[in-house]
Amino acid sequence: MNLTFTRKLPIPQQIKRHYPITEAMEKVKEEREQELKAIFTGQSDKFVLIIGPCSADSREPVLEYISRLRRVQEEVKDKILIVPRIYTNKPRTTGDGYKGMLHQPDPNGTPDMLEGILAIRDLHRTALEQYGFTCADEMLYPDNYRYLSDLLAYVAVGARSVENQQHRLTASGLDVPVGMKNPTGGDLSIMMNSITAAQHAHTFIYRGWEVTSTGNPYAHAILRGYIDFTGKCVSNYHYENLLELYGLYAATDLKNPAVIVDTNHANSGKRYLEQVRIAKDVVYSCNHNRDIRGMVKGLMIESYLEDGAQKVGEQVFGKSITDPCLGWEKSQKLIYKIADTLK
Repeated sequence: MNLTFTRKLPIPQQIKRHYPITEAMEKVKEEREQELKAIFTGQSDKFVLIIGPCSADSREPVLEYISRLRRVQEEVKDKILIVPRIYTNKPRTTGDGYKGMLHQPDPNGTPDMLEGILAIRDLHRTALEQYGFTCADEMLYPDNYRYLSDLLAYVAVGARSVENQQHRLTASGLDVPVGMKNPTGGDLSIMMNSITAAQHAHTFIYRGWEVTSTGNPYAHAILRGYIDFTGKCVSNYHYENLLELYGLYAATDLKNPAVIVDTNHANSGKRYLEQVRIAKDVVYSCNHNRDIRGMVKGLMIESYLEDGAQKVGEQVFGKSITDPCLGWEKSQKLIYKIADTLK
């Protein structure tokens, strides 16, 4: 094998023992977990906003962003549940480039997986301890989930991973809502098959163990747009797209039919300012059709302190070093608008 075995990493149990959560933190997590699950089962009609940076590249600006979200959450708590994005792994189309805090806790430094594991646990743990937020992360590597399993409120399986068997089976063993994105090519049947697999029970190998899952009834769809055969971005957040997905769910026996609409990526054509218009469009569809309102549980929005993006090595505090994000002022205004207009 063309591999160099650098060092043996601590198992999740060891990391959790050294960086534990308190009883008070466990209580907050349980309360938020039940609130989020109630939304996905239809017991609550609150709207979920999974919002935050494209990638959590640096501790200080991410925590500053989350502190601002905390204040807004208190103002809209009757209608909206905010789940901050702390995305610590960054999928790369070619495999090259910055791969997220897990790989590089210092974006300007060299990869260090042990320091990365400690950094991402510290960031999620601080969000819970200081600000009362259980957050969302992408399950880019299924084996790494347990380093954060006692902290996360929501998990996303990305467009490049949704066809992968290990991602699907691991999702079937999680006890939090897991969003399965439509693949980059846009085939919704692949996404629906992934949801089905995640909702069913399985026996499989996980972290060197034979394990058995019971199925995850909170597995659901994420619509993020797609790339057609010409390389053009095609959106799938429109009223007719949501009706199509409602029909696909109706033809299955899946539990808790639900979708989160991703306002960026191919839905926006990677034009991050379009997220404002797209969010309003989805809210309009919800207000216009009761079936759509029951199925659409919320939105996924890429947002940070500053508008746009910068290159790795530039020094603008709170500006994305991956995909461009909506700045704080526009994001705050959008959250208030959603709370005011959603029926």
